[in-house]
Amino acid sequence: MSKREVTLTIIVRSTEIDVNGHVNNAKYLEYLEWGREEWYEVNGLHYDVFAQMGIQTVTVNININYRKECKQGDQLTITTAPERMGNTSYSLKQEIRNQAGELCADAVVTSVAMDIETRKGKATPDTLRVLFNN
Repeated sequence: MSKREVTLTIIVRSTEIDVNGHVNNAKYLEYLEWGREEWYEVNGLHYDVFAQMGIQTVTVNININYRKECKQGDQLTITTAPERMGNTSYSLKQEIRNQAGELCADAVVTSVAMDIETRKGKATPDTLRVLFNN
C-alpha cells in the first residue's frame, strides 16, 4: 500500500552536535536523506526494485531553509511528501519538526531517474509516478 506522506522520528545524538552546541548544518541533510529512504521503503521502492527497472535515482538539487536550531536529545520528526513530477526528475518536500512541533528546517529535494547502463536521465517509472497523483 502506497503512502503519499511518510514520517520518520529520530533522536539527536551527541555525535551530531557541532562546536556551537547544536546540530551541524550538514547533519540536517543526512536527516533528510533518512526521511527520503523511509519514504521509498514505505512505498515499496527499495533499491532492488529500481534496479530491476534498470534505473537508479540520484539527488541533483537540495534547497533547504534552516529555521530553528536542534539540540542533543531533541526528538525530531522528518516528513517527506511528493511535491512535483517531471519527465525524468521529481521533487520531494521535506520538513523537520522538533518535539514541540516547531519547524526546524524545510527543503525541496530534486532527484533524477537515471538509466543504470547509460548513466543518462530516463523517464520516471509509473511505480514512482503514481505516488505524485492526487
